Amino acid sequence: MSSSSSSLRSGTKRCFNRLLFNNRSILFQQQHVSSQAAAAAAAATTSLTKHQLLSRHYTRSPLHFYRNFFKDKSKFRSQSSFSSSYRSYCSSSSSSSKNGFIGWYLGMIEARPVLTKSVTSALIYTFADLSSQAITRKSEDSFDLVRTLRMAGYGMLVMGPSLHFWFNFVSRVLPKRDVLNTLKKIFIGQTTYGPLMTTVFFSVNAGLQGENSEEIGARLKRDLLPTLINGLMYWPICDFVTFKFIPVRLQPLVSNSFAYLWTIYITYMATLEKADTSSLSAVDSTS
Repeated sequence: MSSSSSSLRSGTKRCFNRLLFNNRSILFQQQHVSSQAAAAAAAATTSLTKHQLLSRHYTRSPLHFYRNFFKDKSKFRSQSSFSSSYRSYCSSSSSSSKNGFIGWYLGMIEARPVLTKSVTSALIYTFADLSSQAITRKSEDSFDLVRTLRMAGYGMLVMGPSLHFWFNFVSRVLPKRDVLNTLKKIFIGQTTYGPLMTTVFFSVNAGLQGENSEEIGARLKRDLLPTLINGLMYWPICDFVTFKFIPVRLQPLVSNSFAYLWTIYITYMATLEKADTSSLSAVDSTS
């Protein structure tokens, strides 16, 4: 009885163990299958996500392309604008370096017209007198710097300011620049301003050289009329160019430039020997 009960116990134990083993194997297989299914689902999800992202990229790529294009275009525009501004700066700087003196001179004419034109006239009279001395002096003679200083002072104190006010006056009286008004300006200049300033020039220089009133009168009688006649062969052409084509603010500069050759001649005439006063005294005695 005891042997049968023990065998029954052992058989029951073996059946229970087998059943437990089978359940464990089944559970393991189920877990393995579920893990495989989860891995497959994850892989499918990953591939789907990649596909969606890729499709989104392809669907958005034109928009991104245009956005990037316009961004690049704006960059290109900014770069091109910078390069154009740099080129304009370089050109302006080069032009300003080339025209620096002209720009400075025009600014000085606007800021201080009388002083600028006076200094310009003084320089032109200085170089004209030095040129006149270089032409007429002998090789052993030296330059007369006192004479040059006298001419420079006349250009600074008399000729420069008078040219400024004369051209402004003529432009106000005859503002048009046609041929008829230009001829009128030339006629007024040759009959009033030219003879007056030539008389002043001879008189001032003669007085600075120590001549008295009688000697100055004799000099004017001898030299004034020939000088005016020679001026009629030179100045009308210069005045036509000045009044017709040159702005009013630059007319004294152009006139002084034309006056360079004329000043060489007139400084020579102004430094001639004293005129003979015997004729004037004879005229006075007869009168």
